[in-house]
Amino acid sequence: MANSSALFRPYTTLLSHKHISQSPKLCSNQTNLFHQDHKLSWKTELKKAYPHEKLTTQNRNNIKKDETLELDEEKFQEMVDKRCVDNVRMLILDSVNHAKAGHPGMALGMAEVGFYLYRHVMTYNPKNPKWFNRDRFVLSAGHGCLLQYVCLHLAGFQSVQIEDLQRLCKLGSHTPGHPENVVTDGIEVTTGPLGQGVANAVGLALAEAHLAARFNKPDAVIVDHRTYCIMGDGCAMEGIAHEAASLAAHWKLNKLTLIYDDNHNTIDGGTDLAFSENISARFEALGWNTITVNDVHENIRSFKNALHDAFSETGKPTFIRVKTVIGKLSKKEGTSKAHHGTFDEDDTRHMRGEVCWDDREPFHVIPMLYKEMQVKAESGELFEKEWLSKLDYFQSKYPDDAAQLKLLLSGGMVPGWEYSLPKWSTSDPLDATRGYSEKCLNYLAKVLPGLIGGSADLATSNKAYLHGYKDFQQPKSPWGRNIRYGVREHAMAGISNGIALHGSGLIPFAATFLTFSDYMKNAIRLSALSHAGVIYIMTHDSIGLGEDGPTHQPVEQLAGLRAVPRLLVLRPADGNETAGAYKVAVANRDRPSLIALSRQKVAANIEGTSADEVERGGYIVSDNSGNSLPELILIGTGSELCLCEGSANVLRSEGKKVRVVSLVCWKLFDMQSEEYKENVLPSCVAKRMSVEAGSPIGWREYVGDRGVVVGVRDFGRSGAYLDTFKEFGFTEENVTKIAKSLLSN
Repeated sequence: MANSSALFRPYTTLLSHKHISQSPKLCSNQTNLFHQDHKLSWKTELKKAYPHEKLTTQNRNNIKKDETLELDEEKFQEMVDKRCVDNVRMLILDSVNHAKAGHPGMALGMAEVGFYLYRHVMTYNPKNPKWFNRDRFVLSAGHGCLLQYVCLHLAGFQSVQIEDLQRLCKLGSHTPGHPENVVTDGIEVTTGPLGQGVANAVGLALAEAHLAARFNKPDAVIVDHRTYCIMGDGCAMEGIAHEAASLAAHWKLNKLTLIYDDNHNTIDGGTDLAFSENISARFEALGWNTITVNDVHENIRSFKNALHDAFSETGKPTFIRVKTVIGKLSKKEGTSKAHHGTFDEDDTRHMRGEVCWDDREPFHVIPMLYKEMQVKAESGELFEKEWLSKLDYFQSKYPDDAAQLKLLLSGGMVPGWEYSLPKWSTSDPLDATRGYSEKCLNYLAKVLPGLIGGSADLATSNKAYLHGYKDFQQPKSPWGRNIRYGVREHAMAGISNGIALHGSGLIPFAATFLTFSDYMKNAIRLSALSHAGVIYIMTHDSIGLGEDGPTHQPVEQLAGLRAVPRLLVLRPADGNETAGAYKVAVANRDRPSLIALSRQKVAANIEGTSADEVERGGYIVSDNSGNSLPELILIGTGSELCLCEGSANVLRSEGKKVRVVSLVCWKLFDMQSEEYKENVLPSCVAKRMSVEAGSPIGWREYVGDRGVVVGVRDFGRSGAYLDTFKEFGFTEENVTKIAKSLLSN
C-alpha cells in the first residue's frame, strides 16, 4: 500500500475483501488524486455542510496556529463519505421530482449502504462491466433502483449519465422503473418482483463456488468474487426468498452477503399490518451468520464492521439486518407515503435545507465526489490487470484447465456439440419422451462443460440427472454438476436465472412436472425478460400421466407458457424431436426454453419426424397429396402426434389426401418466413384439425375459423393413462371420427 495516501489508508486497506485477502497496491496515480488541493476542497465543502464538526486535531508540538493543525484521517474520511451520501440523496430527490415518478423511499433510506458498497467494498471495473471476476450486486428490492443508478453514475459506468438520471422511467431510457440487465450495463439481473433477486443472488454465488472448486489452484486463484444483495421487507415476505435462503445456507455459500433494508414499511403501511416475525432469528435458524446494524445513518462505520464479520465467515452466508428510515430527510420519512411518488416544493426545500444544498442546481455533483469514485474505478482496473496476469500463469501451468475455463468464458459451446445428440430409428424400443430426454441430457454433459442443473426433488421421475458428475455440495463436492433443489420449484427457477446470468458459460437446467410450472411462472417470465438461457425440463406434460389425477395433470399450462414473450416452449413427439428440442434449447443462450415431455411411452422415431426440422417450429411430417393440395391438415404436438399419424393412415386408405404437421414450437414457427408458413399450412386449405391434450386456447390461430380444435376443456381425471385419454377423446378412433365429420362438411 505504499502508493496509498495516508489520508485514505484506513479505508483502502480494510474494506475491500480483496484488500483483506491480498493487500494489492492501488494505482500509482492515486496519490495525485488526493493532493493538497483535493483535501482543501473537501475541507471547504465539509465546513460549509457541517460547521459544528471538528475535522482536525492538534499536532504533536501543540502549536496553536490553525494552519498547523493536522487532519484526523479517519474522521475526515467519514465526513467525506457522509457528504457523498448527502449528494446521493439529492440526486435521488432531483430524479424523482424531474421524472414525476419513481420510488425514492428505499433509495433514500439505504443511501449509506449503496454508496459504501460502491465506494469502499465491491471490486469492479466500470470500463469493463462484464469483467468476469468482478463482485456481483443484486437489488432484489428493485423498486429502489434509483440508488443503484446514482451509484453506477458516480462510479463511472458509461451506461448511466446525468442525462439518464434526468430521464428516469422514460421510454427508451437507461434508467427504467426497475433494474433491467439488458438495458443498463452494471445491472447484473432484472429485478422487481420481490424476492426474485434473492434467488438470483444465490444462483450467482453458487456459480462462483462451483467454478472456484473446479478451477482454483493453491498457487492460482482465478475465481474469487463475492455476491451482494439488498432485500427489503417485501422480499422477506415472499416465499421464494425463504426457499432460496434455505438452500444458500445448506450449500454454505459464504461469499454471499444479503443486506436487509429493515425500514418497517411496505406500500400499504407499516409492516405491523401483516409481518411480525423475527427475521434475523429465521435466517439464523436456516443456518446464516446474522448481524444487526442499528445506527447506519449516524455511524456508517457500523456497516463496515458488519462487512468485516461477513468477510471472516468461511462456512455460512451472511445476513446483515440494517435498520433504516424510509424516505430519509423527507417530511414523509418513516412512513409508507415515502415509498413512491414525488416531493412537493415545501418538502424539497426542507430536504435541501437539511443537507445545506439550498444554493445548488438540480443534479449537482460535488466535483471531489467524482474523484473519490475514480479511485475505486482505477483500483478495479488494476485488479483486472492482476487477474489477467494470474490467468496467463494459470494457462502456462494448467493448460487443460485453462482451456476449459477459456471455453466457458467464451460461451461454453464446443464446436460441433450438436452432433453428440443421440439418434433413434423406428426399430428402437418405446420410451417416454422424458426417457429420450435423459439420454440427450447425458450425452450433452460430456461435451458441454457448463451444463449444470437439477430437479425439484423429482430427478428420478424427471430423468434429469447427469450420471457420473456428482452433486453440488460443500465441502464434499462443490464441483458437482447436479443441483439438489429439494421441493423448492420457485427458488430453483430464480437460482437458475442467477446461474445463467453469471456470465461464465454455465448452462443451467431446471426440472419438475409441467403442472408445477405454476409455482415458477414469475421466475420463468424473468428468464425471458432478462435473456437468461435457462433450460426448463417439464415432464408429465398432459392428462396422459394418468393415476395421479387432476392435481398433477396440466391443462392450461402450455397455453400460459406459450404466451410468455421470448420463451421457447417445445413439445416433442418422439426421440428425434426430443433431440431437436435440446439442440434448439442449448443453441439459444440468450433466451429460455421449456421442453414439455411425456410420462407415457411413445415411439422412438415416428416416421417423418426430424431433429433438424424442430428449429423451424413446425414442419410437414407426412403428406400423400403429391403435387396437389391436401384436403385436410392434421396438426399435433407431443404424444398426440402419433394419433394424427394413425388417423391420417386410416383416412388415406379411404382415398383422402391428408397432411400431418408437427407444430412442436409455436414461437419458432411464427418466426419463419411467410413463404415457409404458407407452404406448411396453405391458407386455401380451410379444413384443419389440431390435436393436443391441453387447453384449446391459442390453437384457433393455426386451424382457422373452419377448423376443429381437439383439446381439454376441463381438469383431468384420476385413472390409467389410456382410460383417461379415452375419456377425453384422445384416441385414434375419435380423431378419425372428427376428421371424417370435418371432411364431409
